[in-house]
Amino acid sequence: MAANKKLLVLPGDGIGPEVMREVVRVIDWMDRKRRVSFDLVEDLVGGASIDARGAPITPDTVARAKEADAVLFGSVGGPKWETLGFDMRPELAILTLRRELGLFANLRPAIVLDPLLNASTLKPEIVKGLDLMIVRESTGGIYFGEPRGVETLADGSKRGFNTEVYSTPEIERVARVAFDLARKRQSRVCSVEKANVMESGLLWRQTVTALQQREYPDIELSHMYADNCAMQLVRNPRQFDVIVTTNLFGDLLSDLASMLTGSLGMLPSATLGAPDSSGRRHALYEPIHGSAPDIAGKGIANPLAQMLSFAMLLRYSFDMQEDAEMIERACTNVLASGLRTADVMAPGCAKVGTHVMGEAVLRELDKLAG
Repeated sequence: MAANKKLLVLPGDGIGPEVMREVVRVIDWMDRKRRVSFDLVEDLVGGASIDARGAPITPDTVARAKEADAVLFGSVGGPKWETLGFDMRPELAILTLRRELGLFANLRPAIVLDPLLNASTLKPEIVKGLDLMIVRESTGGIYFGEPRGVETLADGSKRGFNTEVYSTPEIERVARVAFDLARKRQSRVCSVEKANVMESGLLWRQTVTALQQREYPDIELSHMYADNCAMQLVRNPRQFDVIVTTNLFGDLLSDLASMLTGSLGMLPSATLGAPDSSGRRHALYEPIHGSAPDIAGKGIANPLAQMLSFAMLLRYSFDMQEDAEMIERACTNVLASGLRTADVMAPGCAKVGTHVMGEAVLRELDKLAG
């Protein structure tokens, strides 16, 4: 394994720097114990970048992201920047990176670990063994479509408008990611839209169906309306293997699915671009829990989602399956030992903070590495 894998680390705001600090300790551990070195470059995004540089993200930071083999992202946003206006919101940092790096496929796993079975608000028999993947299109749809804006009408009232728009190539490329993932899982894909009331949804359904028939006849394809999918995720989530859906519906459904596992603080994500001729692709990895400004600076945030995001980075950017599985196993073993941060606390367990949880994962990695 060659050294000098280039990582751009963007801790961001809120609890981002706190949980990222624990991941950097894991990266240092890999350098010492696994002889795998990474060249780390840290930069500012979100509110931190607004404070220091006057913008949520700068062209220099985008350039560094393009040069990196992968980007490890923390979280952005908070009340401090909510009054700055729409064009200065910290969240523009992640939207800009998705657009500039062509990160069109967002992968959000929802896995119920046995030690956290009782952390879910659903009955254990409903979520036990849950392992699903939501593939969300992330550079198109209503978040990026034009025209968009707020206009003043003749009577002085205002109208806000956004456009949901998808092309055949946009749909095909994200569907291919879902089908390829399904081939390594249970070979089942559920495509989710609102084809009954939206023309873009009808095109989505037709395009995914044609692609499956043409290139993936070995994959079982089903279709579901987004509102029914939300209901089915709560009623019987284990019926799903891979879900592929639009930007808007993926945003909503993946957050819903995250709570099946008990805590937003446990779930990682990856956002991938298209591979180039050499097979290299831009990729960004982040936890889905957000900046959690209410607990920022208190040292109580759960760092496991950020660590599991790093495990996804090892798997999808560097094909380091063994190391990715080791980190995932270490996190599971620590939870099984009874250590918990506040978000996944349970009776009979020991409540610990961010640093102690990170320390426990490092100790477990020492055991697993032998």
